[in-house]
Amino acid sequence: MRRPQHASAPAKSGPRANETIESPDVRLIDENGDNVGVVATKDAIERAFGVGLDLVEVSPNAKPPVAKIMDLGKYKYELQKKKNEAKKKQKIIEVKELKFRPNIDEHDYQVKMKNMHKFIDEGDKVKVTLRFRGREMAHQELGMEVLMRVKQEMDEKARCEQMPTMEGRQMTMVLAPR
Repeated sequence: MRRPQHASAPAKSGPRANETIESPDVRLIDENGDNVGVVATKDAIERAFGVGLDLVEVSPNAKPPVAKIMDLGKYKYELQKKKNEAKKKQKIIEVKELKFRPNIDEHDYQVKMKNMHKFIDEGDKVKVTLRFRGREMAHQELGMEVLMRVKQEMDEKARCEQMPTMEGRQMTMVLAPR
């Protein structure tokens, strides 16, 4: 028969506040934003409760830690808003892949170049893959010519992040927006 396994308490997220502050004394900033100085943690908590607010540890790594008298719920809400705003502003760079063949027709080449321009304009990286089949492996210079043509046409919009390299039966090159 197995013993019941006791799960540990979930890790608390956010800043430490009130009784969870472990330091014996803190550098206190009062509700008006004035620096009071180094105060015993118990006194600081009593002062915060006296005003009807919480004592929140804003800089735990300082010596002694900096604690501020404020509304904890409002502080957590502001942090969450900042986090969401930063998340909204970030751009995830994707790597789009375009596949070519060494003996690509001119119209097919132009269609792929149009797509590449669109991807680069959107801010994505483009991985250009050139695949060799059968006897085409004997003429790798034709593939290199196609990739160099792509690189030359995209020169003003994109920079070559990875020069053409041979990997098995395919040659790859990565272009990133300037």
